Amino acid sequence: MSQAPLKLHNAMWPGLVGKGTGEGQEPPISLDHMLELSAAANVNGEKFDGIDYFLFHPHTDPDASESDLRHIADKIASHGFKVGSLVAPIWPGTVGDSAMGTPVQRAKFILAVKKACRIAKIFNEHGVRQYGVIRIDSAEFGVNKWREDSVANTKTIAATFREAAIVAAAHGERLAAEGEICWAGMHSWKDMLNLLETADMPGSLGFQCDLAHTYLYLLGYNAPECALVKEGYTDAEFWSAYEKMTDQLRPWTIDFHVAQNDGHVHGAGSHDKTGKHCPADDPNGKLDIVKCAGYWLKDAAERGIKHICWDGCMFPNATLENPKTWNTILDTMIKVRNAQGCA
Repeated sequence: MSQAPLKLHNAMWPGLVGKGTGEGQEPPISLDHMLELSAAANVNGEKFDGIDYFLFHPHTDPDASESDLRHIADKIASHGFKVGSLVAPIWPGTVGDSAMGTPVQRAKFILAVKKACRIAKIFNEHGVRQYGVIRIDSAEFGVNKWREDSVANTKTIAATFREAAIVAAAHGERLAAEGEICWAGMHSWKDMLNLLETADMPGSLGFQCDLAHTYLYLLGYNAPECALVKEGYTDAEFWSAYEKMTDQLRPWTIDFHVAQNDGHVHGAGSHDKTGKHCPADDPNGKLDIVKCAGYWLKDAAERGIKHICWDGCMFPNATLENPKTWNTILDTMIKVRNAQGCA
């Protein structure tokens, strides 16, 4: 049986993450405008199929009424879009708090997942959402506190994730933990794998790969002991290391972000430094996006992956406002999809 074509989604959170009213910050871009920018993209008549969506202000009130949420679903559907994966508001300052923290903090984390599941159910019943996961991470910025007792802290995060996965499973949802170097216990490929294995909920908790973030996994940016390549690596060394990393994490991968990285980190606002997202055609980009995606998307259907999403987190507003940005991204997404033999 041939695999159904992967749906192509654009993330809405680049209009929010790293944006704000603080000194030196750019203002957020509204959900309406992010939808308009995404809907305007067109490559030889092909368009984005849908969006992935962050469940927090100013795009969404996580406590919005069912009526208000159905209105948002109608708005998204009016652009011809489906909703795919949802980002639970698990961070301090939103609904949640550290998965590595006190019982009170961890309870806030679980509450954020419950609120995300409620919204997912409304979108599912509306019909605008028919696939996708709910995204989480440890919500613990940086790795210094984790290193004070790495074994115990990983066990705490895993216990929080396990409880959250039970909540998600009761709602018919799966959780995907996004590997980023800025999240404690998830900051290297080895620690990410260890966390998933410790939580041990493979049917309800998996991995979300982002190409920009996992590139820095290879370099061991926040965990030099886990580096698989060194600066100045050859092509042969890169692909050997890439295969080693993806072979370990791919079986857990249930959600996938197409992205580019130039080997640097970037942070803005309250978001700690993590893999820098670059435009798809950035001349300094280190990744062969299509080839790298193939390592992660092998047998994607068997893991329930029905869509892929572009992540341009912390792009400058001028880049987001440029129509060429989105056409170039969409063209790259089409190439990734077609390379999987399911166009």
